Amino acid sequence: MLRIGMLTSGGDCQALNAAMRGVVKTLFTSDTDVEIYGFLEGYKGLIYSNFKMLTGADFSGILTKGGTILGSSRTPFKTIKDPDENGVDKVEAMKQNYYKLKLDCLVILGGNGTHKTANLLRTEGLNVVTLPKTIDNDLWGTDMTFGFQSAVDVATAAIDCIHTTAASHGRIFIVEVMGHKVGYLTLNAGMAGGADIILIPEIPYDIDQVCKAIERRHKNGAGFTIIAIAEGAISKEDAALSKKDYKKKLEKSPFPSVSYELADQIIKKTGYDVRVTVPGHTQRGGSPCPYDRVFASRLGAEAGRLILNGEYGFMVGYRNREIVKVPLEDVAGKLKMLEKDALIIQEAKLIGISFGD
Repeated sequence: MLRIGMLTSGGDCQALNAAMRGVVKTLFTSDTDVEIYGFLEGYKGLIYSNFKMLTGADFSGILTKGGTILGSSRTPFKTIKDPDENGVDKVEAMKQNYYKLKLDCLVILGGNGTHKTANLLRTEGLNVVTLPKTIDNDLWGTDMTFGFQSAVDVATAAIDCIHTTAASHGRIFIVEVMGHKVGYLTLNAGMAGGADIILIPEIPYDIDQVCKAIERRHKNGAGFTIIAIAEGAISKEDAALSKKDYKKKLEKSPFPSVSYELADQIIKKTGYDVRVTVPGHTQRGGSPCPYDRVFASRLGAEAGRLILNGEYGFMVGYRNREIVKVPLEDVAGKLKMLEKDALIIQEAKLIGISFGD
């Protein structure tokens, strides 16, 4: 008998259900008896023993369903070793619940913070297999994460819709795309949506260069400009500040996000009409795109195979068009950033996209 615990942690995204379905279908089609324990609301479920037994029927019809049937929550890694408000040792509680249920393995789906905790549990002696979930595509050790392509589709659709109204009114439109630390989502959606300027966290922008790019378009007869900006984009001036000073600036800022500050600066410098659109959490919602359904299913199937073979301590990743297993210790605590001279950025510049640098 195999007893498998499963949880989804951190922000939700498309294809979480598809990935879990891939794991479970692989296990259930083997000759092994399997019990699935689904922990609710991420690590909180494992800490406080909040779970439910799942059968094959629970994973039927969820391939196209967004979100997560187990629910999710954020349990920050930086406080994972701190007792909760009732003095509960969170790490010890997770270990005890694992052993109390006589689990053979924990399947954990999540992003960067989730993988730090998953690796901690591995070092504490628990058998863990993880799956790479995030719309940011910023997990180390994998070329792709599930949820990313679906989010690109949503953000691209938003930019597509903005094009017609921007052209009709001759306006500058700023579309704020999710991504606090990395720009994969903004870059891909911006290129797919035909954005004229793309601003990402890895390349601090110069407001004067942004305005020059806008003026150049107007001089060439273009009556509008589309700017795709990551929510974590930063100006060169702000990038030069210490983290402490930058945090103070944000706390005192009258603007709800970088997009509105950028809009204000462009209006003051050019006099043009500027509008801001924020697709927000729509980028994480809805049904997974066909690519993510297939991709998550493949990752889930490989996770199931690892479990059946007793191979633990790995994240199932994707490298060079192949599904691979990556040691958790190689993944935890590392962020996959976009290189400033990445080929895709060079190619974007060749077709006339400005990055404000």
